Amino acid sequence: MSLSLTTVGTGTVAPSATRSSPAQWVEAGRVRLLMDCGAGTVHRMARFGLAWHGVTHLALTHFHADHVGEVPALLFALRHATVPRRTEPLVVLGPPGTVALLENMAAAFGAWVTAPGFPVATLEIVPDEPFPLADDVWLEACPVPHTAESVAFGVRAAGARMVYTGDTGPSDELAAFALGCDLLLAECSVPEPLPEPIHLTPELAGQLAGKAQAKRLVLTHFYPPVEAVDIVARARAAYGGPVALANDGGRFDIG
Repeated sequence: MSLSLTTVGTGTVAPSATRSSPAQWVEAGRVRLLMDCGAGTVHRMARFGLAWHGVTHLALTHFHADHVGEVPALLFALRHATVPRRTEPLVVLGPPGTVALLENMAAAFGAWVTAPGFPVATLEIVPDEPFPLADDVWLEACPVPHTAESVAFGVRAAGARMVYTGDTGPSDELAAFALGCDLLLAECSVPEPLPEPIHLTPELAGQLAGKAQAKRLVLTHFYPPVEAVDIVARARAAYGGPVALANDGGRFDIG
C-alpha cells in the first residue's frame, strides 16, 4: 500500500483561470479521501482522471464557502452520474458543526443531500483521537487558528504521514502536530505584510515547516497577490528542505 496526494484545487475564493477552490485527493489502499470540496472540485477530479465516483471519505477542514461550496454538487453527482448507481457508503468527517452543516444543506437543496440513495454517515472528528479510515489508514485532526471550528488533518498510512493545514494562522500546536511528517501541505495565502493573523505568508509557512521538521513542504491556497512574489525563496528563508508550489492536478507520492 502506498500513500499519494493529488492537489485538485490550489486556489481560494478568488476566481482564477488556473486554480480552483481548495480540494485535496488522497489515496491509500482502498481509501479514496477527498479533503475539502470547493468550487470546481467535481469537474477537476474528472479532468485529472481521479476515481471521483469511488470516493470513500470526505473530510472538511472548516465551513467557509471555498472549502465546502461544492459538497452538494458532489453528492448530486454520486446520486445521478454513477453507472451502475452507487451503493457504497460515503463517510463525511469534519469538526463539530459538520452534522448541522449537512442538515442545513439538505434543508436548502433537498433531503437527497443526506439521503442520496446510498448510505451517508456524517461524523464529527475529535482532536487527539485518530479516526480509522481502513486497516492501517488513519485520519487525525488538530485545531488551528482560522475559524472557531477549523482543523488541520493528518493522514497516516504505509508508514508515511502527510499533514494538510487547511486554512490557518501561525500555530505552535500545529507545528507540534505536524512534527516529522513526510509531507506538509500548507496554505500560503498572502504576502507580507499579513493583513490578518488567520492565514500564512510564504515566510510563515516556511517557519511552520521548519518547526515541524517536515521532510517536504508543498504550498497551496494562493490568493493572486502572493503569486507576484518569489514564494519559494521566501519560504526557504526559514526552511531548508524541499519546497514545491502546488498546482491543480499535481501529484505527490509520500514516504
